[in-house]
Amino acid sequence: MRAVIQLEYCSRDGEGLRARTSSFSRPKPSAPRTFGPGLTPEERDAQARRTTIQLALARARADLEVARRPAHTRMLTQAIAALKHQLAQS
Repeated sequence: MRAVIQLEYCSRDGEGLRARTSSFSRPKPSAPRTFGPGLTPEERDAQARRTTIQLALARARADLEVARRPAHTRMLTQAIAALKHQLAQS
């Protein structure tokens, strides 16, 4: 047997909500926003590489926290050491 729930909406409240949300809507920026000095392509690549290594390191650390098997723990420990080394070199 299905239960049927009937919902009634007050149209006056709906209109007020529409009016408030439209008044607070922000206009779209006409030009993309940039922060800080522009980076050279090499600097952008280095920054992207560093971010990738940081994300991989965070993932490996999270995996290490839940690792159960000794071999998996060893592998993750080695991976973390290698990622730290790469991060130090970049």
